[in-house]
Amino acid sequence: MYLIFDTETTGLPKNWSAPITDTDNWPRCIQIAWQLHDEFGNLIEHQDYLVKPEGFDIPYDSERIHGISTDLAMQKGIPLHDVLVKFNEALSRAKFVVGQNVGFDINVMGCEFYRMNMDSPMAKMPVLDTCTEVTANLLKIPGGRGGRFKLPTLTELHEFLFGVPFGEAHNATADVEATTRCFLELIRKGNFTKDEVQQPDSYFKEFQERNPESFKLIGLKHINLKKASDDIRKQLEKSNVFINEDDVITEEKLQAFQNATFAHLHNHTQFSVLQSTMDIGVMVKKSAKEKMSAIAMTDHGNMMGAFKFVSAIMDYNKSLAKANQVLIENGEEPKDKEIKPIVGCEFFMCENHLDKSRKDNGYQIVLLAKNKKGYHNLAKLASAASINGFYYVPRIDKELIMQYKEDLIALTGNLQGEVPNKILNLGEKQAEEALLWWKEQFQDALYIEIMRHNQEDEDRVNKTLISFSRKHNVKLVATNNTYYLEKSDANAHDILLCVKDGEKQATPIGRGRGYRYGLPNQEYYYKTQEEMKSLFKDLPDAIINIQEVVDKIEIYSLYRDILLPNFDIPEEFVHQEDLADGGKRGENAFLRHLTYKGAERRYDVIDDVVTERLDFELKTIENSGYPGYFLIVQDFIAEARSMGVSVGPGRGSAAGSAVAYCLGITNLDPIKYDLLFERFLNPDRVSMPDIDIDFDDEGRSRVMDYVINKYGSKQVAQIITYGKMATKSSIKDAARVLDLPLFESERIAKLIPAMMPGKWNISRFLSESEDEIKKAVRSDEFDGIKELIHLANQGDLISETIQQAKIIEGSMRNTGIHACGVIITPDDITNFVPVQTAKDSDLYVTQFDNSVAESAGLLKMDFLGLKTLTLIKDTVALIKFRTGVVIDPEEIPIDDVKTYELFQRGETVGVFQYESPGMQKYMRELKPTVFADLIAMNALYRPGPLEYIPSFVRRKNGEEPITYDLDACEEYLKETYGITVYQEQVMLLSQKLADFTKGEADVLRKAMGKKQKDVLDKMKPKFVEQASAKGHDAKMLEKIWKDWEAFASYAFNKSHSTCYAWIAYQTAYFKAHYPAEYMAAVLSNNMNDIKQVTFFMEECRRMGLAVLGPDVNESHYKFTVNDNYEIRFGIGAIKGVGEGAVNTIVENRKDGKYRSIFDLAKRIDLRAANKRAFENLVLAGGFDCFEETHRAQYFHTDGDAITFLEKAMKYGSKFQENENSSQVSLFGESSEVQIPEPVIPSCEEWTTMEKLAKEKEVVGIYISGHPLDDFKFEMKYFCNVNLEQLKDLNPLVGRNLSFGGMISNVQFRTSAKGKDWAMFSVEGYDESMEFRLFNEDFLKFRHFLLNNTFVYFKVMAKEGWVKKDTNERSEPRLQFMEMKLLNEVIPTYAKKLIINIDVNELKANQIEKIRMVLDEHQGNKPVTFEIYELEKIQKRIETEVVNKMLTDIDIDNIDSMESLEQMDIEPVLPEVEYKVINVLEMPSRNTRIEISSDLLEALEQIQVNFKLN
Repeated sequence: MYLIFDTETTGLPKNWSAPITDTDNWPRCIQIAWQLHDEFGNLIEHQDYLVKPEGFDIPYDSERIHGISTDLAMQKGIPLHDVLVKFNEALSRAKFVVGQNVGFDINVMGCEFYRMNMDSPMAKMPVLDTCTEVTANLLKIPGGRGGRFKLPTLTELHEFLFGVPFGEAHNATADVEATTRCFLELIRKGNFTKDEVQQPDSYFKEFQERNPESFKLIGLKHINLKKASDDIRKQLEKSNVFINEDDVITEEKLQAFQNATFAHLHNHTQFSVLQSTMDIGVMVKKSAKEKMSAIAMTDHGNMMGAFKFVSAIMDYNKSLAKANQVLIENGEEPKDKEIKPIVGCEFFMCENHLDKSRKDNGYQIVLLAKNKKGYHNLAKLASAASINGFYYVPRIDKELIMQYKEDLIALTGNLQGEVPNKILNLGEKQAEEALLWWKEQFQDALYIEIMRHNQEDEDRVNKTLISFSRKHNVKLVATNNTYYLEKSDANAHDILLCVKDGEKQATPIGRGRGYRYGLPNQEYYYKTQEEMKSLFKDLPDAIINIQEVVDKIEIYSLYRDILLPNFDIPEEFVHQEDLADGGKRGENAFLRHLTYKGAERRYDVIDDVVTERLDFELKTIENSGYPGYFLIVQDFIAEARSMGVSVGPGRGSAAGSAVAYCLGITNLDPIKYDLLFERFLNPDRVSMPDIDIDFDDEGRSRVMDYVINKYGSKQVAQIITYGKMATKSSIKDAARVLDLPLFESERIAKLIPAMMPGKWNISRFLSESEDEIKKAVRSDEFDGIKELIHLANQGDLISETIQQAKIIEGSMRNTGIHACGVIITPDDITNFVPVQTAKDSDLYVTQFDNSVAESAGLLKMDFLGLKTLTLIKDTVALIKFRTGVVIDPEEIPIDDVKTYELFQRGETVGVFQYESPGMQKYMRELKPTVFADLIAMNALYRPGPLEYIPSFVRRKNGEEPITYDLDACEEYLKETYGITVYQEQVMLLSQKLADFTKGEADVLRKAMGKKQKDVLDKMKPKFVEQASAKGHDAKMLEKIWKDWEAFASYAFNKSHSTCYAWIAYQTAYFKAHYPAEYMAAVLSNNMNDIKQVTFFMEECRRMGLAVLGPDVNESHYKFTVNDNYEIRFGIGAIKGVGEGAVNTIVENRKDGKYRSIFDLAKRIDLRAANKRAFENLVLAGGFDCFEETHRAQYFHTDGDAITFLEKAMKYGSKFQENENSSQVSLFGESSEVQIPEPVIPSCEEWTTMEKLAKEKEVVGIYISGHPLDDFKFEMKYFCNVNLEQLKDLNPLVGRNLSFGGMISNVQFRTSAKGKDWAMFSVEGYDESMEFRLFNEDFLKFRHFLLNNTFVYFKVMAKEGWVKKDTNERSEPRLQFMEMKLLNEVIPTYAKKLIINIDVNELKANQIEKIRMVLDEHQGNKPVTFEIYELEKIQKRIETEVVNKMLTDIDIDNIDSMESLEQMDIEPVLPEVEYKVINVLEMPSRNTRIEISSDLLEALEQIQVNFKLN
């Protein structure tokens, strides 16, 4: 007998694997139906019952599915006990329990038996299920878990078996009827096994004989339960069972409602990552426009935006107060009122925030801070949610809420809140219990949120919430769950949600597979007061009560003074008064002690100048209240030095501090270089000092570990960074979501400038005038912007993409960690700011970013990793390794002639900050002779001051007179030849000329840099007046002031320039004196960037330094220098060879060089060097030192499929095993078994091309040469573009182009129409590009398409094809005109040789050398000599170019220099023209030559310039 049954329930369990004894977990049964059939399918009985819901309600979400309301079940249902008795009776007659996904129904009924304390045979009965992997494989519907087929629904199974769908009624009677039909049909078709049905083999045959046709439905009549529930509801309404509890709205209440000011209490900003498009600034602006009294920020699970949110409102209030003051003074009434910021958070509250065994995102609860203490409690909750509770989302639980509930206001939240969600999914009784818990915790600080987004489920919940409010006296507040500003932004917000989930917008919104998350309608926007009042006019209290919430909030600022961690000072410096009043006497005394102790080391004589400077600085530090800061910094820098970590000489304005110099924080004497302390710490204003420190790359983490261990991991954190959706990515994301083809989205993205101008975005491009746009972008970028504007307005999918990208641009996309910022606090950091964790860090990460960390009272240190310090450290180590000489980089002479000669030649490739082509050019022109020249060039070589370089050079070289506006200026402008280069010079001159105080001078510097007109207008009269009083000419003072205003906006910080010029000088010194060691260190520090390795290897060749390939007898992990002063390749640069393998090779080499592969295999630890490491070493040439073997032999197999290399490794392994287990004989001798060495196979060597190809495979570059080296003249004189230029064909359209390279990766294909075509790559020196050949081109040139063939191409760049459907032109294309082998190019195209000789550089024996070379290469082609005289002319840079480059740079705000350095700006150089004064052309009458690579090579060797044709 088969009992097929189904249930309808109050919902789904939270935990599907919970036992049936967990009565809170399993839902209640409210309908059960069953059919009992005998073993051959005959119906014995059928029953169905509604169950009375005693002690619980049927939640709305469940009723919506099956239609059974609480009233219907109460009226038509029977008691649960009676149902279970009848069900047990049916079970006792059956052998099997059957159903569709019946495990759920068995658990539900099992739990009901347990609740009623009744026994049942059901748990022990065998189960047959129609929803299994068997039926899944029968239907073969894709989309199951783990690549399997999807388990079928009852509808899908019914349609498969009978050809007609069954509309699942979610009525147990109908579902049982359909399940029975499917089950019996599956037996008839033999889809169950005899073991499953516990029957003999003959059973299925007999079953089919008795049921020859498909089973039919038995024809039960099914009640429409939804209609029945609605009918009962109507009857109850008619009989006044539902009493309308709506209060009568009195005139008084109506008046209060009309006067009430609405404020939004439930808002999400862009800090709810990828869930909201709302920007804080525009939200404040709209609230002000709407005259709202307050705004709450309640982001999902974080408080990242809290500081910026409060600051934005405070700034608005400040400006409003000023405006109102003006109105009052004018006798007018202020129209606008201040806005109150309410910091809140929408938390995910689960059962246990520490439980990560199952996914439980919990309920969404809104908590608001009443005051500063409440804010700190919120921060504690937000921190705990991320640090301990993060599992899919950051989570808290009720225990945490009870711990931190003080001074918080709780709102019941949206439909995902605990109370509303329980109304929907569990029932009103459970929801009421939940509300009472919240009321117990928060008393009158609990409010019930009422939302009206025009949703049926919300309307149903609201009725219950209103009744709860009245019953339990919990006040209502009206809210709107806002995610975007305007209703028109709804689509863009939906796109943002799709970006978050990686979905297409076309995917329907819903739950389950094939659906995506999305909001149900477009009502989730920041509604106006009028709109909100209109929605809640029938519930005036919900609007009136908002003011009560707002009144409970205190306004507080999140700004605070910096909190320093306690620094333990020695006992003798401790002052008892400090303990009483929190003073810093002890710290100041200890700082003075350390400073003067350091001064004794730093200065030979501590004279009055030094004493005066140190006392002034110490007094300023004392007044600032931050002596502890200096003590903390000097402590970890001293520790860094003792650990052997390289520390930079200083960075930014901190180098102006003599105290920092004496403490060892910086390494350059500020007194010697005229660096100013007040540039760092203004004596007239208390401000936080900021010292950025450079450490070598490898040592930085060790210093951070020291700080963490000293102050504790709970007091040290890294700083968060917010990843914004950039312009191009917003377009690409919108395009992907809207299903715009990839090539179209790429095309639109290319229209955006590579470097977006500051404060510009898509929205501004689409709204500003063309004239304004032209000012902001380069001329070549303007055409792209113009096309973007055109595309945005044409009303198609492309236009829609751009318009939506405009809204989502700038949204927060992700969070990261600041590269170098570290926060140190005096106590647990969560007492000050909210924190979270990050994937890439073991430390806490602040939820506030770098821009507000200091304002929020956090001590921020920048621990910067400077690769150049590692480079210098490596150079010193290499020099010591090779020569035994130990050099201290800090002690090298500052006046070394050889170093300045290197700068004068412009050979500064690899020299820190002086390696760009432009800087090299200026070095050659300037010919620096003193350190001050290097400091000045470091400051001048930037956008803006660059235009002063030519004058600076001329003055230095005596080509232009050095003049001063006033004689008094000479003292400070002499070192820069009368040109103002540094901000410090402006400060010193203002003090000297006009008696400005040190503090005033710094204010002037800052005001000029930031163009603070109001400050400058106050200071100018004072400057002119005070300087005139000292006898200076007023007109000249006006000129000086004007010049300063023009230049100070980009005058540079001398302190920073001096520090970095010193590092540059150190690198140049090592390059000049120890070139091989220095370049080896440069190569080692760029090992991970193969392009850079190639570039620096080229520089080594120019310097005449040999870079040899890797060699197991000489190489180390990094690049090194051998005894012959050659650079040896670092094995660490070879792919697949780890540090362990290198270490064992180097360590075992100490006993002598390896003699052969067998000797190597015997000696090294083969566990550290695996097969791949050996193979890649061979391919890179690491074993070329073993002369008896070549590379090909290592991979040769003698028919046994085992390579010689493997045999050698096995030999080494056996040898070592034998060594380790050698037995001692009876006579005391060790018995060694001699293992024969494998025979070295004989085979042909690889060709040069094969060798080079394999080198590139394992290293990324060609080591022993480059395949195109043999064709360098063909590439130089007959190619007019390189492959890199071909990546953008737009500027090349209409031109004939020629290029060369090596063919690789050739693939021949056949199109759908049967036509052959080819795809192939061409490799140049540093780049590679893919090409395709079709039609006639393919037929004409296919014979050139062989891998490793060197080919010369002539092509034409043509306009793209016009698409017929859209009439748009595609990207430009190349038409192949000619192909030729590269070795045929010179014989074919070289017609004439022209030798160029500059008359100024003509040497006596030069002509004789040329003649001898030409005589060796006689032939039939002419030679012409061209003698010329040149004059050099240098142009000025256009002013607008300079201004454009300065737009994005705040030069003054560069104490932490990162911003500028990360921009990696290469200044636009002034053009240099060489004007030919005289030229004499002399064709040779007698000499005829054969032009070949050999001839050109010979001319290059004797340094002759020439041209071909």
